[in-house]
Amino acid sequence: MMKLLSSPASPFVRKVLITLHETGQLDDVEVVPVSNTPMAPNAAVAAANPMGKIPALIREDGPALYDSRVICRYLDHRAKAGLYPENRMWDVLTLEATADGIMEAAVLMTYEKRLRPEAQQSPDWIEAQWVKVDRALTAVNALWMSHLYGKLDMGHIAIGAALSYVDLRHDARNWRAGRDALAVWHKGFCERPSMQATQPPA
Repeated sequence: MMKLLSSPASPFVRKVLITLHETGQLDDVEVVPVSNTPMAPNAAVAAANPMGKIPALIREDGPALYDSRVICRYLDHRAKAGLYPENRMWDVLTLEATADGIMEAAVLMTYEKRLRPEAQQSPDWIEAQWVKVDRALTAVNALWMSHLYGKLDMGHIAIGAALSYVDLRHDARNWRAGRDALAVWHKGFCERPSMQATQPPA
């Protein structure tokens, strides 16, 4: 059985977990929670991924896979689920990359507040990360809504995970303001069983 090194609050892990639900592969993977931060990397994570990041998928028949985009692409291929359809491939990959950028910037904001001593924190740096998130959300709301209302693919999963993480850690930023279309879509997407089953602890 494969093992997924994970943390329940990680949006990148949640993206993989949603993919497992949507592709019917939950029974093939043991989800292994680990405590892992850039300042205190978990030994098992570092052994699986030299970057020391989660998620990492430990396989029985080869080296561990890491980076959520690699893992999700592998799981999609394994299940022949069609989450990266050939006729929309570049759109899906671009939307997934946009979502991953949102997650990366939002996670860095969280780390800055939680892992650095207050005297060493940089409000300007935090705001610079939020500018990336804000700009990406505006682009998704303006350019990608017709795609998001189409057949489920990895773009949907990634954006759903990204928006939910912003809600979890940066709700006070009120990302929905001025983005009614994206807010309505996200509300509906959160009703999917895969989203309900992968909600992180409060």
